[in-house]
Amino acid sequence: MTEVETDTVEEPAGEAAQPGAEPWSAGPAEAAIGVLLCHGFTGSPQSMRPWGEYLAARHPEYAIDLPLLPGHALPWRELQRTRWTDWYGRMDRAFLDLKERCDQVFLMGLSMGGGIALRLAEQHAADVAGLVLVNPSVTRNKPAEALLPLLSKVIPSVPAIASDIKKPGTKEWGTDRTPLKAAHSLSRFWTVVAADLPKVTAPVLVLRSAEDHIVHPRNSALVLAKVGSTDKREVVLAESYHVATLDNDADLIFANSAEFVERIGAREAAQ
Repeated sequence: MTEVETDTVEEPAGEAAQPGAEPWSAGPAEAAIGVLLCHGFTGSPQSMRPWGEYLAARHPEYAIDLPLLPGHALPWRELQRTRWTDWYGRMDRAFLDLKERCDQVFLMGLSMGGGIALRLAEQHAADVAGLVLVNPSVTRNKPAEALLPLLSKVIPSVPAIASDIKKPGTKEWGTDRTPLKAAHSLSRFWTVVAADLPKVTAPVLVLRSAEDHIVHPRNSALVLAKVGSTDKREVVLAESYHVATLDNDADLIFANSAEFVERIGAREAAQ
């Protein structure tokens, strides 16, 4: 059962404050295969759109959805007003919509988006065909995060965490600062997701950066060790930092994800 937090809000009306960071979708209304993409904490669909566009070009018959999470792509005070239940709730609605329109649904997420994908697979195990996770965020990364319950009460925000990218001249469009009440809620979300990882039974592909300044490699190790999936694999990204979907290994991520969906989709369709 999903944890309930107080003071949650509905996602903001209208488009994203940052042009290019708005929600995106592609493909037919109904399809054999649907793909749901989820961006990370303080990020936006901008970090995932090249991935979605690659899949749409390779498989125009796929139905692809890339929502904008509540409070994101806006000034940090808007994100401060939201909690993990808002972010998860938006993706849960998108998943249920795709499930109604598609025979199989695959989940793909970056960072916190990977954690949300895992939570969806925990809650809807029978309806998830597979997961592709890039530097998934499911547990504590730095000792200071243990202080979030206290710090979030006295410090509104800290510097932004966006654009951990190795590729020169590439920028992630993220929230201007990191709101600590929202970050504290994210840390509570980690606890919920990590506890139920054995409920994930769908095939899992994890793509992890060898050098990541935001998410510690213990996150991917925990996912691979604890999920109940028998079909699970890790690919190490040697030339990318955290936002690998915009980094030097982006093409490797995109190609591996497409091959993963093709393999699992064909197997499921044959049964």
